[in-house]
Amino acid sequence: MANIVIQLGDITELPVDAIVNAANNSLLGGGGVDGAIHRAAGPGLLAECQGLGGCETGAAKLSQAYDLPCRYVIHTVGPVWHGGEKNEAALLRSCYQHSLALADELGLASIAFPAISCGVYGYPHTLACTEAVTALKAYFANNNSSLQEVYLVVMDPNLADLYQQLLRESV
Repeated sequence: MANIVIQLGDITELPVDAIVNAANNSLLGGGGVDGAIHRAAGPGLLAECQGLGGCETGAAKLSQAYDLPCRYVIHTVGPVWHGGEKNEAALLRSCYQHSLALADELGLASIAFPAISCGVYGYPHTLACTEAVTALKAYFANNNSSLQEVYLVVMDPNLADLYQQLLRESV
């Protein structure tokens, strides 16, 4: 299984093989992590994303990284929180699973995830982080993966503490 590392900081500065973008369905940039990734990558990312045809919630699509220090950006669209009534948990797990599968298709060794759906999409942090850890553990238990390092990257120390607690509990 890959080593899971909690990282406080800016995902756009990590020199990993791929970073995951918590994108919107259009893939054309937005606020939060999505906007930060588009700004750091430069105009080439937007130009490539315009040709990707958007992305369904729970799915993932690949692009080059342009001016970012990584090789690829994996764009995934997390669910908007509706109180758990619209299959949000399964869709959120699917974001992690599809992103990891794309990384494995490319034979990547490292990937960095933001806290998908935890910003303007309003997913409760404890539930979102629990789904993230569950999805990662399940993926590595059921797949022979090339990934050696998985970073969970957050700017909020409280989210970092929550991830640490969940990882300790799931051992």
